[in-house]
Amino acid sequence: MASPANSFVGTPYWMAPEVILAMDEGQYDGKVDIWSLGITCIELAERKPPLFNMNAMSALYHIAQNDSPTLQSREWTDSFRRFVDYCLHKIPQERPAAVELLRHDFIRRERPPKVLIDLIQRTKDAVRELDNLQYRKMKKILFQETRNGPLNESQEEEEDGEQGSNLNREVDSLGSIHSIPSTSVSTGSRSSSVNSMQEVMDESSSELVMMQEDEGTANSSASTVHKKDHVFVRDEAGHGDPRPEPRPTQSVQSRALHYRNRERFATIKSASLVTRQIHEHEQENELREQMSGYKRMRRQHQKQLIALENKLKAEMDEHRLKLQKEVETHANNSSIELEKLAKKQVATIEKEAKVAAADEKKFQQQILAQQKKDLTTFLESQKKQYKICKEKIKEEMNEDHSTPKKEKQERISKHKENLQHTQAEEEAHLLTQQRLYYDRNCRFFKRKIMIKRHEVEQQNIREELNKKRTQKEMEHAMLIRHDESTRELEYRQLHTLQKLRMDLIRLQHQTELENQLEYNKRRERELHRKHVMELRQQPKNLKAMEMQIKKQFQDTCKVQTKQYKALKNHQLEVTPKNEHKAILKTLKDEQTRKLAILAEQYEQSINEMMASQALRLDEAQEAECQALRLQLQQEMELLNAYQSKIKMQTEAQHERELQKLEQRVSLRRAHLEQKIEEELAALQKERSERIKTLLERQERETETFDMESLRMGFGNLVTLDFPKEDYR
Repeated sequence: MASPANSFVGTPYWMAPEVILAMDEGQYDGKVDIWSLGITCIELAERKPPLFNMNAMSALYHIAQNDSPTLQSREWTDSFRRFVDYCLHKIPQERPAAVELLRHDFIRRERPPKVLIDLIQRTKDAVRELDNLQYRKMKKILFQETRNGPLNESQEEEEDGEQGSNLNREVDSLGSIHSIPSTSVSTGSRSSSVNSMQEVMDESSSELVMMQEDEGTANSSASTVHKKDHVFVRDEAGHGDPRPEPRPTQSVQSRALHYRNRERFATIKSASLVTRQIHEHEQENELREQMSGYKRMRRQHQKQLIALENKLKAEMDEHRLKLQKEVETHANNSSIELEKLAKKQVATIEKEAKVAAADEKKFQQQILAQQKKDLTTFLESQKKQYKICKEKIKEEMNEDHSTPKKEKQERISKHKENLQHTQAEEEAHLLTQQRLYYDRNCRFFKRKIMIKRHEVEQQNIREELNKKRTQKEMEHAMLIRHDESTRELEYRQLHTLQKLRMDLIRLQHQTELENQLEYNKRRERELHRKHVMELRQQPKNLKAMEMQIKKQFQDTCKVQTKQYKALKNHQLEVTPKNEHKAILKTLKDEQTRKLAILAEQYEQSINEMMASQALRLDEAQEAECQALRLQLQQEMELLNAYQSKIKMQTEAQHERELQKLEQRVSLRRAHLEQKIEEELAALQKERSERIKTLLERQERETETFDMESLRMGFGNLVTLDFPKEDYR
């Protein structure tokens, strides 16, 4: 993952907006280096990056939420402005890549080939002059001669101070990347562009070793400056050691020159600048650690949110899997119950069919047995009736004596034949009636069995449909229960996530406020330290100003002395000699009076200067305190406003999430209710269609059976109920 190089110093001024937002939202790509390039261009142009005078915590909010910074001065070219604006696109997707920047007009324009070398050389010359000035000051302190009076010393110090200030301004103007902000800028903001302090210490250490080696050389070409524990060596080209030494070969000489140039590289930073940077670098550690802790806290918060989201997602997946298994289990149990019911109904139908077949067979056997019994009884009665008729005819023939015997025999035979014929017809009629009775009753019994089977089928289909409806209602109740449990889990998870987010934001805001308060205390301590230093420095300044007033007084005294001598000579020339003594006394008194007035004016000037300088210093310090308090109050109000804005945005986000969840839950419940209604309607439609189909089939089957019965000549079998003797 790419990261801006300047952001490693612990300050956010070079950070791209997505780097800051990545603490909460995720990752970023290499376009952040393009943003850092644009900020570095502004830093090179304006001697400090945007928002440099602001606290680091407040700068984080500004960078992430405000528009992209631009060049403030109008002295830069349009191509440079467009290049900076091109690098500082707020949206990373719109920001160019390095290949696109290489094709920009600002990069491809013609420019002097040695501009950087000339700038470095000018800076090195100015730094050398400044170091020489500091060296002369140190030399004056260490080797001051007794003949130099305080007046000359103060004059030389003033001249050296003026030269030093001019050289400092020149160095600052030439080397803007090494500019040091004023003490009104936060300690955490100062020297943010210095990223290689360890290299400076390494160079100082190497130069210290070289200085120790060169101490023994009387005609050394390097001038060495000792100031506390920091040593800087300046090379003077063209001066070498005059001692004779063996001439090395060309390769050895080139390697020696290479190492000499590498070990004694002339710095473009002055000794005071490097010393100040080292001191500020030590003070930066606290802010860097604070900023690192803040970033670490933001990353930890993001990890906690991601971990909680993953945990809640796993819990929801487990919950849905559990509900899905419960639905599948219910569907499997319902299918098994329906299969059991279908098998039970098939077994019942088969059992009823067997029972019906057995009843039909029993019914037929009963009818056949009864008909056989009736036939036997009928034949016995015919035999009895035949005997009776036969005996009666014989008696009648025996009583009739006039009829011949032969005729009697013929009449008896004819009567027997008629009687036998009649009995045969009656027997045939009885058998026909019995057959018809048997067929009609069997047909009626079959119809009765068919009706009973229809009733069983209707009962089975009603039982199956009722079972399906019960299972569907249980499934719907289970789905509603699942929806309610899912809704409760979603609301609970959303509440947990929002609570953690608010707790983390509250902790983050508390940390930011603590850092801001610590920053305020540090700024106040720095200002107090500055005021203490000013108070300590005030006697020196007052002494210098007193020496200046004293010099003016001495000059005035010299002028008056010259005027007095000139006036005395003139008066002595124009007056008689006997009056010279009075004139000299008068002139002496006048000179004494004027000198007393000058002394009084001198004392008054000193007192007024002391009072005005003390008052001016108090007023300046009070103004600085007021300005600092106002600035810190504005930064605190700005931080509170941004924190309130973030809190309101988070609450609005939580409200949107809650509304979105409510909408999703209500929509899911509406879909579930619609699904339940559709399934119940489909089930009711299936019930109606199946019952209708069954009744139609049974009606057709009954009509077909009745039509077949009519064709067989049995008539209407619905109300058929034969008595046992009806066939007789």
